[in-house]
Amino acid sequence: MTFLRHAAVATALTTFGTVTFAADDQTVADDYIAAQRAALAEKAAGAGFGPQAPRDISLIMGENPVQFQPAPAYTQMNLCNIHFHESAEHRGGEFTTYRGNGDGKGYGTGYVYDGTLTEAELAAYDGPVGSGEHGTLEPGDTIEVHYVHSTARVEPGPTLGACLSDDLMNPQFRVETQVMVLVNDPEAADFTELAALDVVDGYHQAPNIPTDTGAPVQYLGSTTGPSYNETGSPFQVSWSVRPQVTKVNIATLATWLDDNPFDEDHAHGVRNLVTNPDLLSAK
Repeated sequence: MTFLRHAAVATALTTFGTVTFAADDQTVADDYIAAQRAALAEKAAGAGFGPQAPRDISLIMGENPVQFQPAPAYTQMNLCNIHFHESAEHRGGEFTTYRGNGDGKGYGTGYVYDGTLTEAELAAYDGPVGSGEHGTLEPGDTIEVHYVHSTARVEPGPTLGACLSDDLMNPQFRVETQVMVLVNDPEAADFTELAALDVVDGYHQAPNIPTDTGAPVQYLGSTTGPSYNETGSPFQVSWSVRPQVTKVNIATLATWLDDNPFDEDHAHGVRNLVTNPDLLSAK
């Protein structure tokens, strides 16, 4: 959940001043990630940042002293944005396999589906899925989808700035999270249906969020995304992360990326898993 700030809030950009990265490298060394985590710990120490995300959902324990009231159920909030990250930002459930350190800027890292897929499911897909400098998605790839909700009176729209309103400067946020695996199978779930929008009981909703992928693990955290690899996120977010994956027909994701109300055309990068107890909530 990478927050592109509202006009009233300055955009926060991460600087990678403590370490260097060569653009032609495919994967950074472990000490690069360690340096990012050290920078995060240093900047967060005594700064008052609340609990951070993402985390290992099988280990809900932490020592961050900042507490806030959990957001209401998502059915009592407005769906304001849908986007997804390449690989799972969270770890746990059916996604505990570490993909690797990646490029140090959020791509080629994160966690992937632990299960096995058939040759048919992994068959090459004829056509690009997503665009941008980070390449396209293929069958077998794991994505983490964030259905972002706000207590502000807002409508679904591009970027997470759509979740903020000049009429309510401190809304509560909740992210309903579903990890998905892309397969070349027309019988798999249709992403356009999973991301379909409607108004239910007066609230903007995505009524087809999966309900059969296990009881969501709920915890208090923050926004995510690689912009916060070396600094804390100041936003308070209630998270609901489903532990089981959904297989999605990759062709339907391609269709959604070509035309959706959020102007999404590629997968976002992931933030390093937060493991420092000082940055994690106890619940």
